Amino acid sequence: MTADQDNRGGAPLPAAQKELDGLTVWVVEDDPELLDLMLDDLQWRGAQARGLGSAEALYRALLHDRCDIVVLDVGLPGEDGYAVASHLRQAGDIGIVMLTGRGSAHDMAHGLTQGADVYLVKPLDLDVLAAGLLSLRRRLSAPRPVMPPIMDAQQAWQLSSDGWTLQSPARQTLALTAMERGVLQLLFEASGEPVTRDRLIERITDTPWDFDPHRLDVLVHRLRARVRSATGLELPIRALRGQGYLLTA
Repeated sequence: MTADQDNRGGAPLPAAQKELDGLTVWVVEDDPELLDLMLDDLQWRGAQARGLGSAEALYRALLHDRCDIVVLDVGLPGEDGYAVASHLRQAGDIGIVMLTGRGSAHDMAHGLTQGADVYLVKPLDLDVLAAGLLSLRRRLSAPRPVMPPIMDAQQAWQLSSDGWTLQSPARQTLALTAMERGVLQLLFEASGEPVTRDRLIERITDTPWDFDPHRLDVLVHRLRARVRSATGLELPIRALRGQGYLLTA
């Protein structure tokens, strides 16, 4: 059954056939009609389904809750699905179903390399989506330790009270430069909300009108590299196109 077909006839699915019962699935899709269709079908099959319209909305949701599987559209506004999949794969054991109109072997290989467990090409077949979710459910049903929300910024990464030292989740520390300190102070203060480039620039320089915005991107890039070198971990600062930066974990 494809996304433009519905052979259910409005009849309720018998309880014994609710194959996705108890599975928490978040769908990240910016097409409202397709999103509604998927949510309706997933709920009909017994899943606890939630819809989100962007990567930013997903990151915000993960600050407070978690899910079993994310169905992820590649062509999202802002950060695309490939980047989101890579981040999710680094952050925790969440099943990832990638949904896209890009069906070439290269695109599929790229999606799987970035972290997708299942790669589906539009037009979407809802039965195939359900089969992919069932397959992932079997893998995810293996016993694993109970974990807190994977993107609690204040529990994972810590900034010292004076702002000059960053501490990783493994309690490794890194001394910060003045500009790095200014950027991280604003991002931590924002508690998972995006911070505009203008605000960040105003924090790190006394002459924002004379500051090349590309220097901010370079600063963030170098900070990530320094953190990676010192801790072996990725500092989860995400760039949001047209908005600024977001600290997600």
